[in-house]
Amino acid sequence: MTPVTSGLSSARPVRPALTPIAAAAFAALLALAAVPPAARPATIELYYAPEDAPGDRLVALYDKAQRYIYLAVYGLTYPPVVRALVAAKKRGVDVRVITDREKLTDPKQRAALETLRLAGVPIKVNLHDGLMHLKQAVVDDEVNTTGSMNQTTSGHRYNDERLDVITDRTVSLRAKDKFLSMWKDEARYEAWR
Repeated sequence: MTPVTSGLSSARPVRPALTPIAAAAFAALLALAAVPPAARPATIELYYAPEDAPGDRLVALYDKAQRYIYLAVYGLTYPPVVRALVAAKKRGVDVRVITDREKLTDPKQRAALETLRLAGVPIKVNLHDGLMHLKQAVVDDEVNTTGSMNQTTSGHRYNDERLDVITDRTVSLRAKDKFLSMWKDEARYEAWR
């Protein structure tokens, strides 16, 4: 914006007044910024595979993470997701993964987990007889994902799957608490390698 000066000797810039619409939009933005995150309305985005490419939404979510990504997932083989998790770790994001020990027999799963482990991502697997069948990611206390989709190429491209991306602090904190309780449960989960 080029400053407008008046004919007065002070030659201070005079900014033109905001239009009523611009002023209302600016006031709405200020009001939204004043609302604490916990009081903002929740949003839920639904992605169906294969048509909505849900794996790409996960990659975008992981690319934006600033503090942490806590991932509990049965299947993890989709290369763009693995790359996004490694990149997040390299940015200093706290990335942790819990997965199912039976999936370790899958060569693609082992390769993905080895890539993450070499990048410094800690991984835990279940010790209990049941499956670790969650499909949940929690990012930065604000966003969590759930649904039927494993983070695999098949889950992204071929299967009939659903991914829900929930932006809600309260729900995300509950999902984070569940992840951390699993992470700390040495009777049910152990470090992989």
